[in-house]
Amino acid sequence: MPAMILLLAACNTNKEEKFVRSVKLVQPVALGNVSYKSLSGTVKESREISLGFKTGGQIDKILVKEGDFVRQGQTIAMLDQEDYQLGVDAYQIQYDQMKNEVERMKQLYEAKSLNGNDYEKAVAGLEQLRVQLQINKNKLEYTTLKAPVSGYIQTVNYEKAEMVQAGSPIVNLLDVSKIEVEVDIPASLYMQQDKFSGFSCASSLSPNVSHPLTLISINQKASSTQLYKMLLSLTDNHSTKLTAGMNVVVNISLTDAQPNITGFTLPVNSIFSEQEKSYVWVLGNDSTVSKREIKLQGIDTTGKAIITEGIQGNEQIIKAGVHSLTENEKVHVLPESDKTNVGGLF
Repeated sequence: MPAMILLLAACNTNKEEKFVRSVKLVQPVALGNVSYKSLSGTVKESREISLGFKTGGQIDKILVKEGDFVRQGQTIAMLDQEDYQLGVDAYQIQYDQMKNEVERMKQLYEAKSLNGNDYEKAVAGLEQLRVQLQINKNKLEYTTLKAPVSGYIQTVNYEKAEMVQAGSPIVNLLDVSKIEVEVDIPASLYMQQDKFSGFSCASSLSPNVSHPLTLISINQKASSTQLYKMLLSLTDNHSTKLTAGMNVVVNISLTDAQPNITGFTLPVNSIFSEQEKSYVWVLGNDSTVSKREIKLQGIDTTGKAIITEGIQGNEQIIKAGVHSLTENEKVHVLPESDKTNVGGLF
């Protein structure tokens, strides 16, 4: 009986052993000789397209409304097709009849029972009918208005049953296949454009979520307010929640300049967000982790996150897997040279 009690006690002890997560660490790296400028910018669509029919007629259907998202090739509106269909049918009958006639004339021509000139005229007449038939088929196809690109319907300018001419703007479409950011920079910053080394932006709704940008162009002529218009594109359009018209803060990094901010860089994977705030996990002397709020400035040219507040530089920061940790959780630190990560997650 005592042996059985000892055995059960041993089993309970094994069950109570807690899993200790294995992690790797990273040290904050002090910012080098890089300065950062922050300016207000605006998100815009790459272009706005006025869409109209290539032929005139009476509107039969409008299949979208303002604010709708349409995909490339989706039907937006249609004209009354009755007269255009009749035109196709009429030429189709003439073409089929002429085609049969040419086939009979060909047999006569090959049997040397028909003058070659008459046969050639018949072939030319058939070709003319084929062209006219195709023109009318094209006109019938033009009665359907389709989206040339994916985007949002900005305005609908006509109603069903209205008469329109060819080219009349039925709708205005915002092309969102490429999202751009527009920002005005002062002359002092324009003169340093050769030092621009990186760009990112963040919206006021999610100030801690940074979106990398790529420079498209900078106007060579200043506006009346002595500002130069700079245009940038989002590096990844699909993962962003930025939309046209949204205000953003654009961060510009400059190399070989006097640093005007101090801080550190960390791998992006070491940072996580909760309730619109950014945090890192800091390892304590007792091998437990604690959550610390930081201020995220943006992304540097190497893809590292720029931290301007919250860390001193001597902390040991959890490198990855930050979404799996909890406050005061005890962890096991893996050496950097350990490539197997036996029993761990990171």
